[in-house]
Amino acid sequence: MKDLALLEYLEGFISENRKQRFIEILKYRTRHFTVAMEDVYQLHNTSAVMRSCEVFGIQELHVIEQRFGKRIDKEIAMGAQKWVDVNRFSTIHSCIHNLKEKGYQIIAATPHNDSCLLHDFDITKKSAVFFGTERAGLSEEVIKEADGFLKIPMVGFTESLNISVSAAIIIQDITNRLRNSNIDWKLTEMEILEKRLDWTRKSIKDIEFIENKFYDTI
Repeated sequence: MKDLALLEYLEGFISENRKQRFIEILKYRTRHFTVAMEDVYQLHNTSAVMRSCEVFGIQELHVIEQRFGKRIDKEIAMGAQKWVDVNRFSTIHSCIHNLKEKGYQIIAATPHNDSCLLHDFDITKKSAVFFGTERAGLSEEVIKEADGFLKIPMVGFTESLNISVSAAIIIQDITNRLRNSNIDWKLTEMEILEKRLDWTRKSIKDIEFIENKFYDTI
């Protein structure tokens, strides 16, 4: 397999410790759950959610940029942008369509009256959890298309949390329960190979020159 041969070649340019670190971290990565953010205005919130995805093993983050342009605040993301796959969409419809095609149910994180409490959430199904804007929450389009609703139990006067805090709480809870379940949540061997190759590439300076040297030998 060409990809495996390329990986073995490129791993010669990184330390053994880094190679083993990639292998170890990928044991805990999942695409069983994914996160989608809808038109989040505050840049630092997007970056903070990305960081939570990385820390708790969510491999993919979806960002809808229907109204606001996005870039990643690298200081807040703390390097997470290198290790999490960010998929960008110009419309809510295109994002939801893409996720449903991949077999995800759409879960809206909202203090909706019919929302499921976090500790009761069914983790067995592939789920894409949507988070909305800081001011208005999720749009009616997402609410209409949602297969279910999810909320964090609260006992104080305040009715909502900052989006990055809400995302961190939800992601930590569902991924922790997932790892302690019998659900087949891990990446496939092929997905692990693809990520090892991707991360190794991102760790090497002059990667194009080095890859060209590899292809010149085959």
